[in-house]
Amino acid sequence: MSEQKYLLEMKNIVKTFPGVQALRGVDLRVAPGEIHALMGENGAGKSTLMKCLIGIHPPTSGEIFFDGNKIEIANTQQAIQAGIAMIHQELNPVESRPVMENLWLGREPKNKFGLVDHKKMYEMSKEVLAQIDLNVDPRTEMRELSVAKIQMIEIAKAISYDAKLIIMDEPTSALTNKEVDQLFIIMRKLKAAGKSLIYISHKLDEVYEITDRITVFRDGQYIGDEDTDKLTVDKLIHMMVGRNVDEMFPKVPCCIGDVRLEVKNLTAGNTFKDVSFSVRKGEILGIAGLVGAGRTEVIEAIFGIRHITSGEILIEGQKVTINNSRDAIKNGMALLTEDRRTDGIFPMLSILDNMTTSNIGKYRNKAGLLKGKEMVADGKKFVEALAIKTPGLYQQMQNLSGGNMQKVLVARWLLTEPDILFLDEPTRGIDVGAKSEIHKIITNLAGQGKSIIMVSSELPEVMGMSDRIMVMHEGKLTGILENTKDLTQTEIMKYATGTVKEKTA
Repeated sequence: MSEQKYLLEMKNIVKTFPGVQALRGVDLRVAPGEIHALMGENGAGKSTLMKCLIGIHPPTSGEIFFDGNKIEIANTQQAIQAGIAMIHQELNPVESRPVMENLWLGREPKNKFGLVDHKKMYEMSKEVLAQIDLNVDPRTEMRELSVAKIQMIEIAKAISYDAKLIIMDEPTSALTNKEVDQLFIIMRKLKAAGKSLIYISHKLDEVYEITDRITVFRDGQYIGDEDTDKLTVDKLIHMMVGRNVDEMFPKVPCCIGDVRLEVKNLTAGNTFKDVSFSVRKGEILGIAGLVGAGRTEVIEAIFGIRHITSGEILIEGQKVTINNSRDAIKNGMALLTEDRRTDGIFPMLSILDNMTTSNIGKYRNKAGLLKGKEMVADGKKFVEALAIKTPGLYQQMQNLSGGNMQKVLVARWLLTEPDILFLDEPTRGIDVGAKSEIHKIITNLAGQGKSIIMVSSELPEVMGMSDRIMVMHEGKLTGILENTKDLTQTEIMKYATGTVKEKTA
């Protein structure tokens, strides 16, 4: 008997929602013991296909074969019984309960009296955690764990189902480099044990490091698949976006004017100390550094979210006092936060509501009622200006792709007519095509004379978009570097690791 070529085959899958065809006859084939990347821009249909596979959305038409048999999966329980488990991008643990109860939720071991056997659950949990070398007491409450460890618990849960196929949706989006390395060790162990993995990520370097094969979707259609080591980055990007992205960082020379924002000796307790820098009109100042360097904390302090212990903030040469975000907005500031889903969007509200929430006072008439026509007019203007892909302004925010969510948040802050924009990880978790669009928006804003302070963990982005780069290490400013086009990643990392200190320009 010949060895089975594919563990999973999804053939000609069509999925139609009211007014939208999300999948247009797509195919996916995953071999046994393979790490298979699923790539495409936000909105390409990756998540929809996976939801069809695990029973969240029934496909409109098409066939699914798993482990040699044709299957129809009506719900996630049936998917698990078939041997398919998914680790979602948005982790939703029961935070007030211990690890072991999260692992065995809904399938707790029982004793002869029909009661939960906590001793057996504890032993079973230790056993499954040991399989991924995770040293966590099963009695620890989930709320006490880091995001990385919660991610590992989800992997342990998938293993506990004895799943033959594990789907990972953006598993590294909140992990440090060290934690990513640990995740990859576990993934390789699972592969060696004969498990198959579907890996969804926008991080090209990770895809090339960990996967064996790549399938690409675009606009709900199957574009092609290829062995990872045979697919060049340029070809992959072309497959994903349908065009050559020769210029990922469309930074154009801007007329840089006088200093608009100046920070002197800013300190916030033990978070960061004695930070001084300035930003000019039309300038993009990039802030680089490793996790825990204090980059986000600095911009949060300037914006009034974090308490300042000492130091001064000056705008146009005048000292200002900013105690909260309302003060910051009054002083012409805007902040695009690092985690759009946690502290950026209102998922259940409409696009229009999300756009106008930071400037709602502008739309109130004398009676306190909202001027609906003005709100809609402004909403339409920014949907067009920022090329936001949506059926309409009343679409729920949660239904947008990551890149389009980010554009709505940019529109929200532009409606406040700011002069100073803080952008914290502006392209995190969005695809390569949408990144290019966000970069164009940023450079256009600089061209309008806005002062932009951009935090990014991606060194190519910081180098490609910034006029100057400020580098931090463990709460201290280690360098402000000019001539960004001539810098190397190695040089920046010397400042980010504290190897070189005290260089300013």
